[in-house]
Amino acid sequence: GPRGRIYLIKQVLEGAEPTRATQLHLDRCLTCRNCESTCPSGVQYGHLVDIGRKIVDEKVPRPLVERTVRWALKEGLPSPLFAPAMKMGQAVRGLLPASLRAKVPAVEPAGTWPTREHARKVLMLVGCVQPAMMPGINTATARVLDAAGIQTLVAPDAGCCGAVKFHLNDQDGGLAQMRANIDAWWPHIESGAVEAIVMNASGCGVTVKEYGHLLRHDPLYADKAARTSALTRDLSELLPDIAPALQGRLRNLPQGVVAFHPPCTLQHGQQLRGGVEQHLRTLGFDVRLTLNESHLCCGSAGTYSVLQAALSHQLLERKIGHLSALEPVVITSANIGCITHLQSGTGTPVRHWVQVLDDAL
Repeated sequence: GPRGRIYLIKQVLEGAEPTRATQLHLDRCLTCRNCESTCPSGVQYGHLVDIGRKIVDEKVPRPLVERTVRWALKEGLPSPLFAPAMKMGQAVRGLLPASLRAKVPAVEPAGTWPTREHARKVLMLVGCVQPAMMPGINTATARVLDAAGIQTLVAPDAGCCGAVKFHLNDQDGGLAQMRANIDAWWPHIESGAVEAIVMNASGCGVTVKEYGHLLRHDPLYADKAARTSALTRDLSELLPDIAPALQGRLRNLPQGVVAFHPPCTLQHGQQLRGGVEQHLRTLGFDVRLTLNESHLCCGSAGTYSVLQAALSHQLLERKIGHLSALEPVVITSANIGCITHLQSGTGTPVRHWVQVLDDAL
């Protein structure tokens, strides 16, 4: 558990020599940060485990196969080559083994990007894997905001939020991606042209909200990072503003239960709970959480489903069992990793909640 892992990290910091067992215990942590929601003392476990993993990895060499897989993930997922590779995988999806097919979603149309201009503007991070895997999430976001009178801008030079590399212990590489994003967004931020930086992937959201912390010792970026984090909003945080503008305009509501799985990065990492289901209910959706364990991780957890496949699959089966008990017509979530992972375990459509809202419009 988290207390045991903190004790292991403490021992290493005090001079104890870490072993492969130490490394394994830190690897097996989901970093779901559920413990942070539970802890009455407010211990920031997520930051502690980042410190521990970095120190242990410096002292304990990994086997070649592990190093190769982790390198492929941290270099491949944010790479420009990911999109053509995903397109190729989707073309032969039916021929892929089940374990690999689960990581390759079926092709979905991106849809059209709205062209109207509005006085209110926000920046949006399109993400590294999301445009290739599920491009409809970004266009649905832009259309829903457009319907509420908000224009969505994209900075072309902004890329991966930095989470993949940072959490695979390439912290320098992750910080470099964070600085590149700040550079891409800064002209919009400095001029006051945008009122927020919107994240429709809660995993990216929790990371960008921590830019200020992660770059606090960088004399060139500390202030910019803090301002960037302060402007960052998960898409659900805009719902109180946009829901009233959409009231009475929905014509295509789902006929049945819409199950919602709140990602760990939303409910624990960002400490945002209840907003999505509350506001979608006011708009007429029959949104429900699982009756049991809605606070637990689905097993996706970034690259965890690849690196700890057996544990990840156990969590997936457990989560799908609870979601299926609701007999939903659609399962929704707020993070590309959760959506893809959940879809691999069920025939019920799994989508981002903003796509369902967009369809209803």
